Amino acid sequence: MSVVRVTKVIASSPKGIQEAIEEGLKRANKSLRGLTQLEITNIKVQVKDGKIADYRVHMNISFVLED
Repeated sequence: MSVVRVTKVIASSPKGIQEAIEEGLKRANKSLRGLTQLEITNIKVQVKDGKIADYRVHMNISFVLED
C-alpha cells in the first residue's frame, strides 16, 4: 500500500504556458522524489503595457511518501 501527498507549486515564464509547466516540474524534481502526477489547477497571465509579460501556472504535484 502507498500513500500519496499533494503539494502546490506556482511556476512562471515570460515565454509561455508550456515552459512554465516544465519549469515547475523541473524544480519539483530537485526536492521531491517519486513524482506520479501533475494537475494544472489555474493559469494566469500578467499584463504590462497591454502585452503579456508573464505566464503563471498553478499546479498540484503528487508524489509517493517513502517508508
